[in-house]
Amino acid sequence: MNAREEILRRVEGIVPTRPAAEVAASYARIDRSYLRRHHDGGVLDLFAERVADYRATVLRVAESGLASAVAERLAARPGSYGVPVGLPEEWTSAVDAPLVRDFSVASLDGLAGAVTGCAAAIAETGTIVLDHGAAQGPRALSLVPDYHLIVVLAGQVAPDVPEALERLDPSRPLTFVSGPSATSDIELSRVEGVHGPRTLEVLVAE
Repeated sequence: MNAREEILRRVEGIVPTRPAAEVAASYARIDRSYLRRHHDGGVLDLFAERVADYRATVLRVAESGLASAVAERLAARPGSYGVPVGLPEEWTSAVDAPLVRDFSVASLDGLAGAVTGCAAAIAETGTIVLDHGAAQGPRALSLVPDYHLIVVLAGQVAPDVPEALERLDPSRPLTFVSGPSATSDIELSRVEGVHGPRTLEVLVAE
């Protein structure tokens, strides 16, 4: 028995594993009669406002103009950009910058930034959720480069948290993005870019 197995054995002795049926029954008894939606109209306006509160740049564009908007944002930052293999090619069809799809984790720090889609977004909190599917790439792509451009389709924006969570698969590796990476751990001084991209830009295609 190795150290890990020994630790887990001791934990099991203190807190026994509950049968799956018992856990499911416990969840079923939770009262979920709370208000599930606080916003019915102006969802995209609210989302853009809340995302901007986090010091992120938000641009609303027509879906037909998405390619030119992506090209314009990347042209402002010379360099190569990491993009997921499954990112729709029409989104980057007007981009002149080199796009890297076959990247290693070690190479991500040398990129000018990353371009991804998302799985869902939450208007109430200004949060974007990635489940690292085809248009989003591995989690490292959204954390290592200093600049992240996220495309959010209008239909992906849920008014509130409960509805957004219903759209997500809990078995996926979910990353919740609320603005650029920031921390105030040291003397309450805000420092950006420590745990993720320093600059976050969001294109809301409607």
